[in-house]
Amino acid sequence: MDQPGYDYHIDIPGTTIFDGKQAMKGYALNKMCYDFNRAENREGFKADEEGWMTKYGLNEGQKAAIRSRNILQMIEEGGNIYYLAKLAGIFKLSVQDVGGLQTGKTTEEFQEFLKSQA
Repeated sequence: MDQPGYDYHIDIPGTTIFDGKQAMKGYALNKMCYDFNRAENREGFKADEEGWMTKYGLNEGQKAAIRSRNILQMIEEGGNIYYLAKLAGIFKLSVQDVGGLQTGKTTEEFQEFLKSQA
């Protein structure tokens, strides 16, 4: 139900809003990443990325984002950052690395920014 004064379609330039449409778009990608909660699935992915992506039914945009290790593109392809965190870990990226990518900062700049907010 719409509430007066609330804009359900917020546009923040340069930001992908994770809403119902994005959730549907990224369902296969997020399902795959959720399954990375199990170590054997992470190892399976590392052993055969292409096979793993096919198994979960990822689309070509999602596959391209994974092949290029482009977390921001994965978000654009419907990835939810909470699920993508496991995949980022497989790629040896920390949450702070991803925060830097999302804000256009280096990891070190992002860490300094976090410290300045404490």
